[in-house]
Amino acid sequence: MIQVIVILVSGFGLYMLFNWLMGYRKGHIQMDLDQRYFDFGPYVKAVLAELKDRGYEASYEGNGIFSINGRRYVFMERNVSMGGAPLQRTILKPDK
Repeated sequence: MIQVIVILVSGFGLYMLFNWLMGYRKGHIQMDLDQRYFDFGPYVKAVLAELKDRGYEASYEGNGIFSINGRRYVFMERNVSMGGAPLQRTILKPDK
């Protein structure tokens, strides 16, 4: 019985860790773009285009800082292997 509880708690902990790493938190903006970007300039342009498509008023301030609807957000990128093909996730975290 204790082994089952340990397995369930461990599984839940891994699930929460994965969600935290992938940016599923209040106030964060997550996006998966259609293509992978290796150069930062085109990547920023694609992020701005996606934000405008979603209805946000956005601009890039430099040094990984975006201004979205009057609030500052910090750019974060995660690369995760999903079934052999890597997923490039963009996370915009509210700046404190």
